[in-house]
Amino acid sequence: MSGAAQVTRRRAAQRLLLAAFLTLAARHASAAAVEVRDDTGARVALRAPAQRIVSLAPHTTELLFAAGAGDRIVGADEFSDYPDAAKSLPRVGSSALVDLERIAALKPDLVVVWRNGTAAARIESIRALGVPVYLNEPHTLADVASTLVRLGTLAGTEAHAREAARAYQARVDALAARFGALPRVTVFWQVWARPLLTINARHMISDALRVCAGANVFAALDPLVPAVSVEAVVAADPDAIVTTTNDATAAGRDDDGLDGWRALPTLRATRGGNLIALAADTIHRPSPRAVDGVEALCTALDGVRARASAAPR
Repeated sequence: MSGAAQVTRRRAAQRLLLAAFLTLAARHASAAAVEVRDDTGARVALRAPAQRIVSLAPHTTELLFAAGAGDRIVGADEFSDYPDAAKSLPRVGSSALVDLERIAALKPDLVVVWRNGTAAARIESIRALGVPVYLNEPHTLADVASTLVRLGTLAGTEAHAREAARAYQARVDALAARFGALPRVTVFWQVWARPLLTINARHMISDALRVCAGANVFAALDPLVPAVSVEAVVAADPDAIVTTTNDATAAGRDDDGLDGWRALPTLRATRGGNLIALAADTIHRPSPRAVDGVEALCTALDGVRARASAAPR
């Protein structure tokens, strides 16, 4: 064999060895350990990116799909209905009533839990299965973006998740730039009519109000979702009262849950025609779709300003 032929063969062998090395390196990288901190600050470490994930809230299911990890979800709570692919996922109960046997049978390597919507005892029962648990509890719109990245890291889809987070945050920033400096509108946010529930400053909806130049009249209360009285709302006399369609729908009614305020014509919000009902599945779910709800909220509050400026002095 000539010297030139030997060189050619040696180079071909080197190329094959390099290709094999790169393939092994890629496989090793895909199986490398991953670690993040959840919303409680707890360390969540996996030996390799999660391939089998159980989601215990509708919004965490949406977050996983948006982070590019939808094909890794092997079980979800009974209310996970978005995107359409979520409707066909195996069910594991709900955050209020978890089917531990079903979760164990699915052999997940990660369970994503809504912290505020799941009892501490149930969370500990899930941990007792020996499965890593990621606790999710967003308090700001920016938390949605950071959660996307962290879930993408755990699922090995970080590049996809970062792009989704960037697109989401760009829309939030655009709304803040458009509405954030406008005249302030005071708002009572009605989570539920009976009992009358609202939100405090730590709730993500208060952050949405800030983006829209709205001010939560009960921001200073201590519980995340405090109960208030009708008399307290009347005393606060907000410019607008906002609720979502979930209240009436859950109660089996066709109304928007605001009739009680319509019966108080001297209330500023009633007098100004500022009783507003928004779609619940966007703004009430801390997922990328929340920005659709924020946009609807900003538009509604801008209507409050317009009506105020048009009213006779």
